Amino acid sequence: MAAARVKPEFAAQVQACLATVMDPELDESVTELGFVTEVELLEEGAVHIGFRLPTYWCAANFAFLMADDMRRAVRALPWVTRVRVQLHDHMYAEAINEGVAEGAGFQAAFGTEAEGGLEALRRTFLLKAFQRRQEALLQHLLDGGHEPAALVALDIAALRRLPLGAEGEALAERYLARRELAGGGELAFVDTEGHAIEAGAVQGHLRGLRRVGVNAEFNGALCRGLLAVRDNADGVQPIRFVRNAAERRAPVPSFPRA
Repeated sequence: MAAARVKPEFAAQVQACLATVMDPELDESVTELGFVTEVELLEEGAVHIGFRLPTYWCAANFAFLMADDMRRAVRALPWVTRVRVQLHDHMYAEAINEGVAEGAGFQAAFGTEAEGGLEALRRTFLLKAFQRRQEALLQHLLDGGHEPAALVALDIAALRRLPLGAEGEALAERYLARRELAGGGELAFVDTEGHAIEAGAVQGHLRGLRRVGVNAEFNGALCRGLLAVRDNADGVQPIRFVRNAAERRAPVPSFPRA
């Protein structure tokens, strides 16, 4: 089979894939956070991705998760033959880059230094994302006049049928993308263990969810500030796309981060 040629739309496809990769703690895209710095597109269908984090000492397990998720997301494109992800300016960059390139797990890459499984960590933070998204949607619905008893009785299909408007639909779509993580059957709103929420407990439940959100928002603001200082800029730089080696010596198009 002939090697795939680089097409103008390939850069946009890679950008879209990277936008689906989330910082596991902040539940925000790595492109929105400004972590991805360069993508190189090669004629034989290879993609090289460069990224860096706000500090030299950012948690190795978070970094490994993001690098591996970037590799998986971009590798799913039909024209891509291989993906190399390079973490730069990090104390564990070499181990992470080698581990991701070899398809090794976090524990295989770090040996006895790794604590616990990466998949357990991934689930922990996906559930935190579920909580933040649930809080945003529930509060939006309550502010819109919906009664707590009616909301906790909704099943997923009924939630999808509600007339929510553009903002509400976006919040619902985002929440439902994480809803299955909690289990608990068809109820739209459950806790992280899949248990139903009592109508009289909704406000207390929301207070607990807000504590999760406040912590994540603080960490997000801290990350952006540190990255801006590290880049000596405002933290919103374009991803540099390179379509072939010759373009390294010539001006290249920039694609703005989301």
